[in-house]
Amino acid sequence: MHLRSQRKPPLNTGYNASRSPSNVRLCLAWNPYAWNGSQKSENIEEYQGVLGKRRKIGGGNMVGQANSVHSRPPLSTVNSFPGTNGTVTDTASSVGDCGVGGIEFSSKEDVARLLAEKSKPRSKTDVQGRVNDMRDYIKRLKACINWYIDLEDGYLVRQEELNSLLESEKRKYSDVEVQLNSKIQEAALLNEEYKKMKLSLEENLRMEESSKLAAIKAQEKEAEARAASESLCCSLSEDLERNTQEIKRLNDQIKMVQETNKRLQEYNTSLQHYNSNLQADAVKNGDAISKLQKDKNAMLETITGLKDQTSLLRNQLNAIRSSQQEAIKQKEELKKEAGCLRSELQQVRDDRDYQLSRVQLMTDELNKYKKETCNSQQDQLKTLQYQLAAANEKLKRADLVTCETLQENEAQKNLVCELQSHVADLEYQLVEAEKLRKKLHNTILELKGNIRVFCRVRPALPEVDSGVADALVVSYPTGVEYLGRGIDLMHNAQKYSFTFDKVFAHEASQEDVFVEISQLVQSALDGYKVCIFAYGQTGSGKTYTMMGKPEAPEQKGLIPRSLEQIFETSQALQCQGWKYKMQASMLEIYNETIRDLLSPNRSNSIDQTLNKQYTIKHDSSGNTHVSDLTVVDVCSINEVSFLLNQAARSRSVGRTQMNEQSSRSHCVFTLRISGMNDATEQQVQGVLNLIDLAGSERLAKSGSTGDRLKETQESLVTFAL
Repeated sequence: MHLRSQRKPPLNTGYNASRSPSNVRLCLAWNPYAWNGSQKSENIEEYQGVLGKRRKIGGGNMVGQANSVHSRPPLSTVNSFPGTNGTVTDTASSVGDCGVGGIEFSSKEDVARLLAEKSKPRSKTDVQGRVNDMRDYIKRLKACINWYIDLEDGYLVRQEELNSLLESEKRKYSDVEVQLNSKIQEAALLNEEYKKMKLSLEENLRMEESSKLAAIKAQEKEAEARAASESLCCSLSEDLERNTQEIKRLNDQIKMVQETNKRLQEYNTSLQHYNSNLQADAVKNGDAISKLQKDKNAMLETITGLKDQTSLLRNQLNAIRSSQQEAIKQKEELKKEAGCLRSELQQVRDDRDYQLSRVQLMTDELNKYKKETCNSQQDQLKTLQYQLAAANEKLKRADLVTCETLQENEAQKNLVCELQSHVADLEYQLVEAEKLRKKLHNTILELKGNIRVFCRVRPALPEVDSGVADALVVSYPTGVEYLGRGIDLMHNAQKYSFTFDKVFAHEASQEDVFVEISQLVQSALDGYKVCIFAYGQTGSGKTYTMMGKPEAPEQKGLIPRSLEQIFETSQALQCQGWKYKMQASMLEIYNETIRDLLSPNRSNSIDQTLNKQYTIKHDSSGNTHVSDLTVVDVCSINEVSFLLNQAARSRSVGRTQMNEQSSRSHCVFTLRISGMNDATEQQVQGVLNLIDLAGSERLAKSGSTGDRLKETQESLVTFAL
């Protein structure tokens, strides 16, 4: 039986990224006079003069000159709209100065200063200061964004007001035009009537003149008629004069109406020019709004990055605070001890004062009774003096203990600081050592070879091999060059020598085989793609080597031992900040057909989804996937053991003359490992493939027929492919 192992480079997506406020750059462009593209720089100064030269960006009134063409209004109805002298009030003044918590932006220079501002240099340990700087910077960025949003809202309101003003002016112009047309029609009708009246009066005048001539000829006869005719002529002359004046007045009124119509046409032209300017301003405002929206999205992305960095700094701050709280707790305990010692010292001092008072009292009594009982009191005096000396000695010892305790307290504080710095150094050294370990480990494996072939010799079975024991002899070279790597076979007095990367004798245990490949299993956790498969004749022990007997700990195979090592190592790496996610899948290839051994639809070793077509795909990263294959998330060795037992019951086996339960298919167990370290921002993705190939056999020895023969042929063809 041969064991092959293959290791591919890892897909390491780990990266180290650092963000700081100084790395954030925003490009914002804004023209406060973009609403009227026809205005020049001298017009801008004129607008600022109109506004008292106190206007702020987004907070003043923008003055247009669309209506400044006319020096005076032609009609009172035309001057009834707001802004008689052609001035248009800008509603952007409602925006005002934007401020959040006292932060104000009055010009684009303030925004440029904010974006060009660099963070204050602080020490690495001043995390709170950096967090406060970051929060202040984020507040000002939010204020800047709010300022731009308010400015944008002001432009939108201004655009709506201009549109409404334009519509109202159009309606007023149309009304005035209708009124003027009606008056012109009335004047034309009146003019026609006056012309008809004039013709009739002229006809009457001619008739009267003829009558007058006749009357003159018959003056003598018709004196009364002449007088009446003369009076009538005078009245008619007066009527004619009045009619002439009325016609002249009407002609003047028609001229005035025509002039008014001309002025209205000029006003209409100016309104159309003003409307085109407003439309151009609307387009420019739309471009400015879209640009501001893009800048807003960029600032939101920057704020998202700053939030991520703030969360990372907050986690670091929480860790520092937790360590600081532990130090404070130790300090409080030491303070409590010092307080207890101080109380004991105070008690000793009180005892001393009490003893001194007693000594003084006894001394007074001694002096009082000395004369009477001098000899008897001398012994008591000595005793009291001895007690006083003992009390003083006790007091000195208490003072000494207090000083030593205070010194120990200071020493413990220094020790805590040293231990904290030492722990930080050790953590850094641990990370560096882990990197060095991975590097050395990979170097060793590369020196040994990415592809290695091991050979394991199965012990002789008495019931099978007793007849050929004399004909076949296995020996191992003892030379230094081939020690542990070579094997010699004697068959029919002929010697065959073979060399492998490693040879396991028949007395080698499962543990010995696993020790040799355990380094490859570790490479899977480091982010490499590892493949270990067993190949050999039917009955050579492939399944025993790969699976073993799980109920006997010393006979467990490579798959259970590899999974135990992976879970134990992943749990040990959790203290270094690594988090692993593992997914397991298991399939068999039987007669060139893929079967899912973990499918929930399999029962009694019969796949209920035989009609399902599985497709093998390769992604851009070089990973191999099988479509619709059951993938199970695993967190412990118990879950994997359950899956292995389930797969073993579903696997295809058969009986031959060489093996009672011969594996008739290729079994592939795949464990995908995804690891992430939040502290170092590293990611690894490894794959461990453990494969138990179908047995190769000689038909003369195995006696395979029918399905067993087909399985053998298909298995060899599949393996060759």
